[in-house]
Amino acid sequence: MSKKIFGVLCLALLACGVPAALAAEAAAPPAGKEADMSKPVQVYILLGQSNMVGAGKVAGDKDGTLEYAVKNKKKYPYLVDNAGAWTERKDVRYVRVMASGTGPAKPFNNEWMTVKGNSIGPELGIGHYVGDATEAPVMILKSCIGNRSLGWDLLPPGSQRFEAEVTDKQGKKVTKVFAGYKDSPDSWDKGTEPKPIGWTAGCQYDGDVAGAKNVLSELDKHYPGATKYEVAGFFFWQGDKDRYNAVHAANYEKNLVNFIKALRKDFNAPNAKFVCATLGQTKKDDASNANEKMILDAQLAVGDPAKHPEFKGTVASVYSNPLSMGGASNGHYGGNAETYMNIGEAMGKAMAELIVAGGK
Repeated sequence: MSKKIFGVLCLALLACGVPAALAAEAAAPPAGKEADMSKPVQVYILLGQSNMVGAGKVAGDKDGTLEYAVKNKKKYPYLVDNAGAWTERKDVRYVRVMASGTGPAKPFNNEWMTVKGNSIGPELGIGHYVGDATEAPVMILKSCIGNRSLGWDLLPPGSQRFEAEVTDKQGKKVTKVFAGYKDSPDSWDKGTEPKPIGWTAGCQYDGDVAGAKNVLSELDKHYPGATKYEVAGFFFWQGDKDRYNAVHAANYEKNLVNFIKALRKDFNAPNAKFVCATLGQTKKDDASNANEKMILDAQLAVGDPAKHPEFKGTVASVYSNPLSMGGASNGHYGGNAETYMNIGEAMGKAMAELIVAGGK
């Protein structure tokens, strides 16, 4: 069975109500099958903050760990072989780097997709679904670090300064100027001169992009035998830090739209697909936290062609709340591996649907 046929079959099973893990198991190609290296490596770049970095616990016989979910609850069967060992995909490469700002990117992972180490993020669910739907070798390339906001650290190139009224610590209404790309600090009182700090707006955007580009500049070191690649898509799971800043939350949709466009430009990938996941604790019908509601609405909006027709067929949003096993983004969902697997699978499925619909 070709990977493309698998993708169509898997999505058809999902459409019929078959659970994600069972759909993958029913249609999965033989484990360990190598990729067709005559095709360019299809690169999918994972960006965000700590939840994308991942904190799902792997080892242990308690509910909430990946081992318990697989062995006791019989979930995600494609992760283990008949002997109970973790499977290894020879057609999906997993690479992870991390930098603080524009500092040098530290390498963490460079191996075939498998379960490794003490924690996971959404990359496993993403990698298996995207790998099965892509008729080419795949690289899952993660470049991100925790505690970063879209309104400041990840602010995309081209973002302009703007003014907003806020309430200061004394309860007074004041007008502040908020940073545009490369500005410092984050904000300052209107009519005053900004006093730069040791960080600039978009500093982490620059660092994450540079880290990913550095990997791709040495492609053969990260994907054995590869000579060419295409950046086929981006995955984004973020929003926690912005929920503590009302102005950043209010501008989240604008910044996210610019973020998508900037990534496509920076990686010379105008047709690259984009999948965004919402924060797991935020419900559509709950307006008790205004900042979280604004961020949720913004993340769902970019995947809605009625609101952003320019993204029709190339951007999808994943509503994470029904997939989360509890907890919140600031507590890394209690380290529950099922949350990371469920949301990763949903993101991978969303990307697979975009791939199949687009004929890739």
